[in-house]
Amino acid sequence: MKYHNPVLLFESVDGLQINPSGTYVDVTFGGGGHSREILSRLNSEGRLFAFDQDADALQNTINDDRFVLIHENFRFIQRFLRLYGVKKVDGILADLGVSSHQFDEVDRGFSTRFDADLDMRMSQKGELSAYEVVNKYEEEKLADVLFQYGELRNSRVLAKAIVLARGEESVKTSFQLKQVLQKFLPKAKEHKILAQIFQAIRIEVNQEMEVLKEFLLQTSELLETGGRLSVISYHSLEDRLVKRYLQNGLFDGEPEKDFYGNIKVPFKKAGKLIVPTQEEIKHNNRARSAKLRIGIKN
Repeated sequence: MKYHNPVLLFESVDGLQINPSGTYVDVTFGGGGHSREILSRLNSEGRLFAFDQDADALQNTINDDRFVLIHENFRFIQRFLRLYGVKKVDGILADLGVSSHQFDEVDRGFSTRFDADLDMRMSQKGELSAYEVVNKYEEEKLADVLFQYGELRNSRVLAKAIVLARGEESVKTSFQLKQVLQKFLPKAKEHKILAQIFQAIRIEVNQEMEVLKEFLLQTSELLETGGRLSVISYHSLEDRLVKRYLQNGLFDGEPEKDFYGNIKVPFKKAGKLIVPTQEEIKHNNRARSAKLRIGIKN
């Protein structure tokens, strides 16, 4: 099965500073590229646990006694690691966003390039699909989704157009949705705006921001002191959450100071923000917006 080339492969795994006999977690297994690189740096005592909620990813599992693939959303990372007797780990890697495989599978409905049923579920077990968001959300809620997750300033106009159209007949496919919004898609910016619209709906369907927050909060409890968190994000909403959490241990506001003016935060930054080289972007276009941040557990 064709999966994407892992983005920032060596940089993200180098950032974990692998202890060969340590315990690690790859929470976004996908095609297994990052997992294979981690395993190559472990000795016979090392262990790697991986998570993926997409059933398609299970076909890429690695036959290795040191490896366990857990078919669950990584928002449940602590719960499922406890089932394997794991309370602390040495490093956690997350490569957020949608895999190339998910974009390229026409019937998943993630891509603006193909006509497909409005689905966009990362897990086929998910109850909420893009169809429900587009056809059943109230106009105000739909506008909020487009504004918050697509950063679309004309979100209210777009939501109104969708609600008017679905009053005539349900909007069932990606091309139908595109047709409904065609007049708001100037030719020079058509692809960009459509991508923002699809991103917003996908984030809502999969609760991506809530999942990321829940995951990040658990990492500070799971990681050993000195353990490392390596996170690759692909849009400003994700990156902002990761950056704020690594800086402050919070997603909003400022951390509280003690009597002496010191702040206690769960992580310290390891180095600067890392982005792909022009060479990597040339070979893998989907790397173009990637940002890697690494934190060390205090």
